[in-house]
Amino acid sequence: MSGLKNILSDFSVKETLDRLAALVSSHGLTVFICIDHAANADEVGLPLRPTEVIIFGNPKAGTVLMQDKQTAGLDLPMKALAWEDENGKVWLTYNEVQWISQRHGLTDKSAVVVKAIEDGMTMVCNAATKKKEL
Repeated sequence: MSGLKNILSDFSVKETLDRLAALVSSHGLTVFICIDHAANADEVGLPLRPTEVIIFGNPKAGTVLMQDKQTAGLDLPMKALAWEDENGKVWLTYNEVQWISQRHGLTDKSAVVVKAIEDGMTMVCNAATKKKEL
């Protein structure tokens, strides 16, 4: 899908999101909420493979994008979805920041922040999904 980044995870859905939450917190970002979609589905008697989303961010960065185009607030703060596919593989998916920039028509005055957010997302999402090699 256009605008989505999918990363195969070496961990379960829960462990992937726990690792991501710890990483973003260690970099000074705020974790606003984690939502367990599978648990919510179970509460209404509907089946759903493990599926959890985390919403996190840094107002210093996100506000710059919203000052440029307030509609960017629709896609902020950043979020990532950990989910298990029909083959039991776990994925971490998030909106590419460049896609958010294009979607909302952000101008060049946001380019440095867009790049910083994209680089940060790549770093923390890759680290959250991969076992360290010895």
